Amino acid sequence: MSDPLLSVRGLKRHYPVRSGILKRKTGAVRAVDGVSFDLAAGETLAVVGESGCGKSTLAETVIGLDEPTAGEVTFDGETVSDGVDKAFRRRVQMVFQDPFSTLNERMTVGRIVAEPLAIHGQREDDRAAYVRELLETVGLDPADHYDAFPHELSGGQRQRVGIARALALEPDLLVLDEPVSALDVSVRAGILELLRELQAERGLTYLLISHDVSVVRQVADRVAVMYLGEFVELGALGDVLDEPAHPYTEALLSSVPRVRAEPDPDERIRLPGSPPDPADPPAGCRFHPRCHLRDRLDDDAAARCVAEAPELTEREDGGEPRPDADDGRTVACHFRPGDGE
Repeated sequence: MSDPLLSVRGLKRHYPVRSGILKRKTGAVRAVDGVSFDLAAGETLAVVGESGCGKSTLAETVIGLDEPTAGEVTFDGETVSDGVDKAFRRRVQMVFQDPFSTLNERMTVGRIVAEPLAIHGQREDDRAAYVRELLETVGLDPADHYDAFPHELSGGQRQRVGIARALALEPDLLVLDEPVSALDVSVRAGILELLRELQAERGLTYLLISHDVSVVRQVADRVAVMYLGEFVELGALGDVLDEPAHPYTEALLSSVPRVRAEPDPDERIRLPGSPPDPADPPAGCRFHPRCHLRDRLDDDAAARCVAEAPELTEREDGGEPRPDADDGRTVACHFRPGDGE
């Protein structure tokens, strides 16, 4: 097996909590708290979870927009968690969530797409021609859009400009932070199809941040489910979404609307309360205060959830750890959906 393009080990991003007149540190918000994964060249890994679980912070920390508190990020064999250089910036780009706030309204589309080239001193002789070629690549007519301003564009067109800008330096990895969540449903399909085509044509690697399972199904190869700063399940797309092995994944998928003649009201899993405060996470399993599975376990088994934090471990269908597993499915749960019934 070849080495991964991106490797993350034990990544943490904690934000200090300060109080009092002297603003002394009294705690920390654990936005990302010990995340590890590998991402192969040409692969798409999707990170899903509720709002506030740490998905976007993870993405920003991985690419150097935020400084990690601990852990290591390695890109193409080089450690980058201690600080990124221009070479890394050229090879890793980000497509942001809101195309209405990430484009400079005072700049034309041509200048916006050319800005990374100017910063890195690239393609000075044929910059305009190259930008026009990029606009065509993302489905925009240069004759109509090169000299246009962002306010003259629709949301889908703005996001295509953002993708063109991200492609300008010919990166290897694109971090897609909710790339279609701000768009109309009718526009999303076109943007997702564009992303699939670009990946096939250019061999791009994607790290996708999303809360929308339907989007993840269309573009991802593997899925990581995140809860309160940690991964609770990681595996192949079909394994995780069709046969969830963690109770939070099961609950998350049960909330996805489905078109049926007679919906089953008992099929949806309703989690009590809100996610705990990331500045004061629960002891043991962080999901245990809301876990529907724990209520079906005996007292000794349930006590284990409160006292012992589960590790993200490869496991077989029976739920027991299997160190020699080769299917890549890892789950952070002492048990699994179905136990206790």
